[in-house]
Amino acid sequence: MSKYYNPKRGSDWNYGGRNWKLSRSKLELFLECPKCFYLDNKLGTKRPPGYPFNLNTAVDTLLKKEFDILRAKGEKHPLQKEYGVDAVPVPHEDLDEWRDNFKGVAITHEKTGMIVTGAIDDLWIDSNDNYIVVDYKSTSTDEQITELTKDHHESYKRQMEIYQWLLRQKGYKVSDKGYFVYCNGRTDVEAFDGKIEFDVTLIEYVGDDSWVENTIIAAHKCLESDDIPKSDEDCDYCAYRKTVEKLEK
Repeated sequence: MSKYYNPKRGSDWNYGGRNWKLSRSKLELFLECPKCFYLDNKLGTKRPPGYPFNLNTAVDTLLKKEFDILRAKGEKHPLQKEYGVDAVPVPHEDLDEWRDNFKGVAITHEKTGMIVTGAIDDLWIDSNDNYIVVDYKSTSTDEQITELTKDHHESYKRQMEIYQWLLRQKGYKVSDKGYFVYCNGRTDVEAFDGKIEFDVTLIEYVGDDSWVENTIIAAHKCLESDDIPKSDEDCDYCAYRKTVEKLEK
């Protein structure tokens, strides 16, 4: 067995196990391909993982430190001032837990009994005491990033909407308006000199979490079934699996 990829997990981490939770990423997988979602969460066979984005993680960590300095002072970040945002980073006793990938914002879904979770990057508050969900993104492209128009940006939008939904389920007043702090690594500088320079933009997004409730119910129905669902027609993993099966016959 590969030392990098173990396709099977212990039963405690599968649906019905004591450690299983419906995370934001699991819900996204259900939308992407119900069959892969079922194989992963019901039968315990995971997709091969992608490579970790350690550089993106480093950018996230540094952004959190930067906003936390101003959070402690009750001051606006220069980015908030530049874009005229009516908000400041808000201190909250649960923020460290909500940022933790193994904990996150967690609620027990009343209709299904499932624990639904999602780890946020940041939380701001406006002058009307509305909480604002903030997500950090980093990449490197020659295009100037000022809006979310690419196909993969749709999952970013859903990500924010799930976070907004989770906080509302916990009883918080949450603005529909959220923000993406987008860091774009520049390649047009003269030399590397041991550092990467970033253009940082703030992208406003007005979320609509009305789809979340029904999607959670649909995911639960999928997991409760004894039948493996069909693949999504655009799923590369399922297409590869089908092709290999034909070759091996």
